[in-house]
Amino acid sequence: ADHACPPMSIGCAFAVTSLSATARALRQVRPFRVSTKLAKKGPAVRSLRSSTTMASLDTNPLATWSYGLSASSKDAPDLPRWQSITAEHVRPAITDAVKAVNLEIDAIEKKLSESKTPVSTWEEIMDPLERLSEKLSRPWGVVSHLKGVRDSEDLRKAYDDMQPDVVTASLRIGQSRPVFDALVALSENKQAWANLSSAQKRAVECEVRDATLSGVALDGKEKLRYNEIAKELSALSTAFSNNVLDATKAFEHLCTEKSEVAGLPPSALEQAAQTAQTRGGHTDATPTNGPWMFTLDAPSYMAVRAHAENRALREKTYKAYLTRASEFFEKYAPAKDDDDSVSEKTKPIGNNAPLIEQILSLRLEKAKLLGYDNFAEVSMATKMATLVSAEALLEDIRVKSKPAAERELAAIQAFAKEAGAAEATEGLKQWDVGFWSERLREAKYELKEEDLRPYFQLPAVIDGMFDLAGTLFGIKVEPADGAVEVWHPDVRFFKVLDAATNEPRAYFYLDPYTRPAEKRGGAWMDDVVGRSSAMAAPGELVRLPTAHMVCNGTPPVGKNPSLMTHNEVTTLFHEFGHALQHMLTTENTGPVAGINQVDWDAVELPSQFMENFCYDRKVLRSIGKHHETGEPLPDALFEKLVASKNFGSGTRYLRQCHFAMTDLELHARYAPGAGCDFVFKTEQTIAEKTQLMPSLAEDRFLCGFGHIFSGGYSAGYYSYLWAEVLSADAFGAFEEAGLDDESAVKETGGKFASTVLAMGGGAAPLAVFKAFRGREPNVEALLRHNGLVVASA
Repeated sequence: ADHACPPMSIGCAFAVTSLSATARALRQVRPFRVSTKLAKKGPAVRSLRSSTTMASLDTNPLATWSYGLSASSKDAPDLPRWQSITAEHVRPAITDAVKAVNLEIDAIEKKLSESKTPVSTWEEIMDPLERLSEKLSRPWGVVSHLKGVRDSEDLRKAYDDMQPDVVTASLRIGQSRPVFDALVALSENKQAWANLSSAQKRAVECEVRDATLSGVALDGKEKLRYNEIAKELSALSTAFSNNVLDATKAFEHLCTEKSEVAGLPPSALEQAAQTAQTRGGHTDATPTNGPWMFTLDAPSYMAVRAHAENRALREKTYKAYLTRASEFFEKYAPAKDDDDSVSEKTKPIGNNAPLIEQILSLRLEKAKLLGYDNFAEVSMATKMATLVSAEALLEDIRVKSKPAAERELAAIQAFAKEAGAAEATEGLKQWDVGFWSERLREAKYELKEEDLRPYFQLPAVIDGMFDLAGTLFGIKVEPADGAVEVWHPDVRFFKVLDAATNEPRAYFYLDPYTRPAEKRGGAWMDDVVGRSSAMAAPGELVRLPTAHMVCNGTPPVGKNPSLMTHNEVTTLFHEFGHALQHMLTTENTGPVAGINQVDWDAVELPSQFMENFCYDRKVLRSIGKHHETGEPLPDALFEKLVASKNFGSGTRYLRQCHFAMTDLELHARYAPGAGCDFVFKTEQTIAEKTQLMPSLAEDRFLCGFGHIFSGGYSAGYYSYLWAEVLSADAFGAFEEAGLDDESAVKETGGKFASTVLAMGGGAAPLAVFKAFRGREPNVEALLRHNGLVVASA
């Protein structure tokens, strides 16, 4: 599933990162952030502007949002007016926000320079910084979010126009030497330091570290060059993401004969017929008679890859996906109209290959300016792992998963041959393996994906998921649709209550369905606002957190609700885990509340932890209810699902090792400058020990690898496996307590809530884990859960 937003610091609140997958491998993150917090207590400093501009800003829904500071009812929190915000609101609102933060950082620096005594309290420096950074990070976060879920040419232009100004302002804040010196002095003042809470101390330490990584110590030409690099990287990241989205949107394939869609399940044919109607203009399309249109949108692509007997269709969609945003994709984009005009469908798709080389080169140059040997070292400065320990974990998992993957591929090949498949004789290709793997799984476990789908209707899955959270963490989740504006009619809004007191604790949005015309792929969670005492509305003690969860699941078709695959159910639980860590924090220190300052390689712990319950009998009976009869998921289907859990686990983990090892190799040892072809050769070298089939000549997976080139996982993709060690070990505590013992589950859930969820970034991740588990983590539970314990090299 996709990501959570990156840990935020005051000096880096608008940086290029965020938390984001449909299959978890598709995850991406919000393309942009830079700094998190800076303002004065008391009246805000307002920028100077003409009366005309003032009037327009006063009616601008983006400019008038006060990010939780306005007094509001508990049923209608102060949140963005998503539906009302359009592209035309972006420039004036963000321009005004940039002016405001520049004036306020000037005022903070002036106060520091004129003070005759050094800063000695949190309230003197950190609260003003937090309030300042919110003035820009929050409205810019709204723009970034809308770009991900309601993309348009006008919004893209507005975003691209304002991005340089936002980066410049963020650098101005993050590189403030007076602020940096004040924070260092505070940390060195023994008496003042002793008066801070442990969370406040960690927040200051993180700010000092992040300011250093933001180039605060650089001067002259080096500082100018660092800032140029920051702007260039932001622009390249956005361009990379846009190119992937454009390529994904551009591909379509129309089938008109029933023989072309043989093997595809009814749900896939219903979706394909609906796409032919809405996208292709075939108003008479039906699931039975077609025509059927297929795209690279995840539900469509995954259905073709796993079920289409039409080998040519599998090959075409596989290669189109593999070559997105590369020099090989042009053949898969629609032809130009007869009048040669450039429409939304036919506009040229950008090639990400040269962008990859530029990004790697600039990241290396940035690392050198900061005194590091490579960018991987910069990345590891904010993580639990070191480069050595991360690569050691990857190699350990690779060695244990490769033999299992080899056995799995041999079994698939043998099964295809026994079935008389012509392709088995000549040798299976990449686009065959998914299809025959699914056939083998069906035969081995007598279980088809479509057997499960009728039981996983989204409304029931949501209700069951909320019931589980109530049992584990003592909360109630209630719908609050209509209380606030949303960005699309399909978006739901919920409030989270304390079960004991019935008092609100948080709010969240859920955007569940795919919308390929305007919404980027994958799944992700991000924050709208975070818990913070400094940002509390008048008369309130704390601002409550709000999150948004975004998925790309199967939409309703006809009169049926959304009928989900088990993988989509797991993705939803994953993103809910991220949201729970953001929402159930009890830390009032904003800079380290919720997901803020949680080390990136630990941020997946709650999300991957929640996935484990998707194989628990009680939970599956709760969420699995037939959409027509209400019948719970039969025990026979449950047993088959659990039995098939580890089917293909060797292949999955070897694939994750490939992604992570390629990422670290490119950021630790690859030397840019030889041309983008050498980037792909580097990946192919890694593939020699992480892939069982030879790479295709046109393999350009890296051109769509948004995690590391337009998201928050650069030199950090290993985090998925690192955090999975933590999450598997954490779930082991529930297994030891007894999953059938409700009182023990509640007790263990309460401990998880009071540590992992409550503490957020207020303590180092290892300390948080030890507070829950009573010891350091080990990899045994991960290997055991996935059937890899006995595998050997």
